[in-house]
Amino acid sequence: MSTALVRPTSLRLAEGQLTHLERVEVDIGLAQSQWDSYCDTLATWGFEPVRVPGDDDLPDQVFVEDAVVVFDSPAGRLAVITSPGAESRRGETDAVAETLHTLGVEHTRIDLPGTLDGGDVLKVGDTVYVGRGGRTNAEGIRQLRELLTPRGFTVVGVPVTKVLHLKSAVTALPDGTVIGHPDDVDEPGIFPRFLPVPEHGAAVVVLAPDTVLMAASVPRSAELVESLGYRVVTVDVSEFEKLEGCVTCLSVRLR
Repeated sequence: MSTALVRPTSLRLAEGQLTHLERVEVDIGLAQSQWDSYCDTLATWGFEPVRVPGDDDLPDQVFVEDAVVVFDSPAGRLAVITSPGAESRRGETDAVAETLHTLGVEHTRIDLPGTLDGGDVLKVGDTVYVGRGGRTNAEGIRQLRELLTPRGFTVVGVPVTKVLHLKSAVTALPDGTVIGHPDDVDEPGIFPRFLPVPEHGAAVVVLAPDTVLMAASVPRSAELVESLGYRVVTVDVSEFEKLEGCVTCLSVRLR
């Protein structure tokens, strides 16, 4: 079975960072229930959830994707511990690194003054698109390129000004087609194959070569993806969407 790093919902989730949305009330109990359902769905599709220990003093800890990005290549697996762009989130990385050590996963770090959020990193084959925006800076991209080029990856910087992270705007289907709402994407021409979708936040998590996970809040986009021959599994992540989260943010999959 593959594994998926996840991290519990902080009781202070409602205090999490916000950049492009107005703050609204968050139902912590519902958020915890939605997180449980999300983890159960991953398990159903062959990803054993591995829980990073939680800390209620870290409101955004549940968005574990931002703390680490994992790369697989002929040279082996390398996990890159990030350097979060929001100072309040920099305490999230140590427990993730300790969990990776326990799993025996080789890991390294992005160091300040470089900043890099995992939500800004989109992998499509051996191309790694990295959003340059409010959370990831040029030095963070430079350090990631230095780490990945010897492993056969090409790192491409992408401007991000309309949403929090690159993957708030775009994600990729199993065949490499990049999907997103056109109003959220600064330069869609950067991607060799870009497919517009009708709703904001229509992110996908690849569960299998023919199956993706999407939010229950984007039914028209899910219908479009299904029309391309994919099975779409949906989960309700409404409480996390209030904090600019999506289905990708809540786990890091290790296949």
